[in-house]
Amino acid sequence: MRAISGDMAVPPSPCPAAATDVAQLVLESHLRWAGVPLCPQPWDQVAEAVEWLYADAPFGLLVHDTGDDPRFIYANRAAQMCFGYDWTEFTSLPSRLSAPPGRRTEREEFLARVRSQGYADGYRGLRRAKNGEEFWIEDVAMWELVDSAGVRHGQAAIFRSVAERRPLADRQ
Repeated sequence: MRAISGDMAVPPSPCPAAATDVAQLVLESHLRWAGVPLCPQPWDQVAEAVEWLYADAPFGLLVHDTGDDPRFIYANRAAQMCFGYDWTEFTSLPSRLSAPPGRRTEREEFLARVRSQGYADGYRGLRRAKNGEEFWIEDVAMWELVDSAGVRHGQAAIFRSVAERRPLADRQ
């Protein structure tokens, strides 16, 4: 097991403007469900917290929407580096494709648990990067994104470490 690091070559990019509203909802929802702030310190401006989540957070953060085939609507830099997708690629990807076909059922079971409980943690799941490499995301917490009016917008997940990266060639 190791902390999140920049294994994949993804060009650096600033926090997209579209990410601001999603990141604010992530922060508010996490506090509501987990009872603790996701950011380590109070920020003078929400924009500072949003930028920290996107560029400097020591964990991967992924968010998908509520569609029939949920699509990622947010991926911070740590997640982009782990999976090898840039912002545009990530935000056009159905979230089910982040897991190998044989592991999608267990992923769906975890998502269903989060839908019914609002928050769950302690998950470990096999994932597939853009280049076909497989790796485990570990120490995962996931929660429902629900705004102050009670409207559900999707689910957010953080993963604090990755393990056992295996190139596609090693599995054939």
